[in-house]
Amino acid sequence: MSRPIFSEDEPGRKWDKCVTDAVLKTGGGVAIGAVCSLLFFSRKGWPLLFGGGFGIGMAYANCERALNNSLYGQTLLKSTKKVIPLA
Repeated sequence: MSRPIFSEDEPGRKWDKCVTDAVLKTGGGVAIGAVCSLLFFSRKGWPLLFGGGFGIGMAYANCERALNNSLYGQTLLKSTKKVIPLA
């Protein structure tokens, strides 16, 4: 049987997911950058930073979307730019 989810716990859960997502995406970006650095760029350092930056940027966008949806209780459709309230 699962525990009930209280509204006070929702921001904490969202932040935990955001931190986990940031760590995983940054690590993945750095790893891909390291492989590209070894194979294609003769061991330069910038592909590592580039990959890590992409990971942080993707995690930031995901986190911003998740937190805004929980704060405003609505979703924004990108194609039509219409705000649709959640039921």
